[in-house]
Amino acid sequence: MTNRELMERDLKHIWHPCTQMKDHETLPLIPIERAEGVWLYDFDGRRYLDAISSWWVNLFGHANPYISSRIARQAQELEHVLLAGFSHRPAVDLAEKLAALSPGDLDKVFYADNGSSAVEVALKMSYHTHRNRGSDRSLFLSLTNSYHGETLGALSVGDVGLYKSTYEPLLIRNIQTPVPRNRSAEATVEALEALEDLLAKRGEEIAALILEPLVQGAGGMHMYSPDYLKGARRLTEQHGIHLIADEIMTGFGRTGTMFACEQAGIVPDFMTLSKGLTGGYLPLSVVMTHDRIYEAFYCDYSEYKAFLHSHSYTGNPLACSAALATLELFEREDTLRVNRDKSRRIADNLQSFLELDNVKEVRQAGMIAAVEMIDYPAEERKGLEVYRYGLEHEVLLRPLGNVIYFMPPYIITDKEIDKMMETAYEGIAGLNR
Repeated sequence: MTNRELMERDLKHIWHPCTQMKDHETLPLIPIERAEGVWLYDFDGRRYLDAISSWWVNLFGHANPYISSRIARQAQELEHVLLAGFSHRPAVDLAEKLAALSPGDLDKVFYADNGSSAVEVALKMSYHTHRNRGSDRSLFLSLTNSYHGETLGALSVGDVGLYKSTYEPLLIRNIQTPVPRNRSAEATVEALEALEDLLAKRGEEIAALILEPLVQGAGGMHMYSPDYLKGARRLTEQHGIHLIADEIMTGFGRTGTMFACEQAGIVPDFMTLSKGLTGGYLPLSVVMTHDRIYEAFYCDYSEYKAFLHSHSYTGNPLACSAALATLELFEREDTLRVNRDKSRRIADNLQSFLELDNVKEVRQAGMIAAVEMIDYPAEERKGLEVYRYGLEHEVLLRPLGNVIYFMPPYIITDKEIDKMMETAYEGIAGLNR
């Protein structure tokens, strides 16, 4: 089998996500045969360093022996059972572990299948909680430049027009408040004042504020101060509004702490988790919440207050086993401490990009780093040129417009960090030649 043979078969049938399929008339599709560690290998023997953890999901490398063995063992015992009226050990073990790891009193776990589904659950659960308590709050609040997924509810509370504008007539009610424009104290105060003014006027209508703590992923890896989270938590509590922390991308060590909320010392009402939860192996997401939310639904059947939301593969034993293995690796490898050294290596490399005339800004939060190029017109697709250069030099860099970012698996070595970032540097530098 060659790359070309599989590519031709693929394009005959498969409609790929986040892709203008016509691009593949000139941009080669890359079939991957196998993967190991940070490397992806195609059918022609070429390799690619996975600098974006395959859409931010892979934490401990591809084909990790420990996670693979745990899934294989579980598959011999129980592959799946419905979670309505039944349970199983991996789901219970994982719920206990997540409750112990999560900030504050987030002790209740609701399982779903993926990040967007978790956001849908949190939105519905927030609205339903208010309703069960006799309050009609059907408006949601989110930050400008935010992204929370692409199902209709999740899309409604996002602000990336590329994904959202076409579907505007289908979306649920949502308004937005400005995200801090940067990490400065001035920007933080400015954004909190805007939030305070908005809540003073419309707070009684709003069910929840949903935000990505510290880093807005699809919004170009935009970063803001933990102080904004502190202020937002204080203001939402004053107005009886739930706070939903979307940690689907930022959770599990990406920003330097297990959860980004920890850096602000806050406890949200809901925390959505997915992506790195299973180490990049299987779809799984959870919504963490506390007893005060849970109790709003706990009643006799005849009161009809139950939260009737389900997915066929809710709490799948194989996915739960992958998640348990992933969390065990954090403990065994002392990952958060080790990542501090790797973050410093990334930071050292990042400074060189400031030498380039076509770079506007660099930023970093733990194991997430971003290089924002100057405002090239979108139609020039300069990010795509950097992507092409990366592939030609063994590195997978998938840009967000004019932002080139790095979010590698945690097992990446210093040498691999240097290669990843030197390749991006050369690709960006070459745009002006």
